Amino acid sequence: MHQKIGVLLINLGTPDSPKTGDVRKYLNEFLTDGRVIDIPWLPRQLLVRGVISPFRAKGSAESYQEIWEEKGSPLKFISEELIEKVQEALDSIPSQPEDAVEYFVELAMRYQSPSIESALLKLREKRVSKYIVVPLFPQYASASTGSAHQRVMEVVGGWQTIPNIAFINNFFDHPLFIKAFLEIGSKYNHDEYDHILFSFHGVPQRHLRKADNCNHCLKTPNCCHHFSDKNQFCYGAHCVGTAKALAKGIGLSEDRYTICYQSRLGKDPWMEPYTVEVLEELAKKGVKKVLVYCPAFVADCLETIFEISVEYQEDFEKWGGEHVQLVESLNTHPLWIETIKDLVLKN
Repeated sequence: MHQKIGVLLINLGTPDSPKTGDVRKYLNEFLTDGRVIDIPWLPRQLLVRGVISPFRAKGSAESYQEIWEEKGSPLKFISEELIEKVQEALDSIPSQPEDAVEYFVELAMRYQSPSIESALLKLREKRVSKYIVVPLFPQYASASTGSAHQRVMEVVGGWQTIPNIAFINNFFDHPLFIKAFLEIGSKYNHDEYDHILFSFHGVPQRHLRKADNCNHCLKTPNCCHHFSDKNQFCYGAHCVGTAKALAKGIGLSEDRYTICYQSRLGKDPWMEPYTVEVLEELAKKGVKKVLVYCPAFVADCLETIFEISVEYQEDFEKWGGEHVQLVESLNTHPLWIETIKDLVLKN
């Protein structure tokens, strides 16, 4: 029987252009998501549209202008190239005529374009019999994977026929995912760097607590460092799991690396330690060269290209350090393509 499978890859999103108006539009959609800023609807709208976006849009637009290329936003065109390569990889899978499987791969952004709804409708037009939803976030967080899953369910929930859907929750320790980052990092001689950082996108500590159904989260020091059924869906535990797997693959002793968190927004306590504070502490201790992996990001974007390589580099020099070297993200690395292919085939 000929079977059609729809594969939906979802990334976070990016403004349509680096102009202030488009950046404000993007920030409004992103930050009014109740899973991102988890306060009641009206205060959230007033906070984002009346305070955060008006004050952040211009500065964020200037940052986007620093990384924007002729092809557009790196996150967008890298994701588009990824889709093409994943489609090629799935098309190359041999099958017998009697059980042939045809794959249709679409890209969606949780915020802005292409939207999740438009991508799902494209797959429905292909008359696929099953949908495999792969948010491109290795570690599960309510504000990323959870939001993407929820939006898919909202869209499909309005259809008369609810199709078969497989949701990928995480792949933080997938062997091919880890191997891909290790291979990219192997271009750098780790012995030449004084310290290694594994910098993940942070989330507010309250997000971790709200996702905890076992009264376990943040109750003891380093609770994320011990993986169990109590924290199997914890973003912090996933980040630690990824970092430890990478450190083991590189051959790092515990004193050679630090797990930290970047991109804090607001004054509420977020996951600690903060990357910027770790860099300051290292610089003041005399550390000169730091190598930074960002394993929460599968495509280079504002948070890697600009935040790490530009902003943190400037801060590090100011404190007495010399060089912050970013390890490039997975982008379209062959082993990353194989990771997605494996996730699809197993689901």
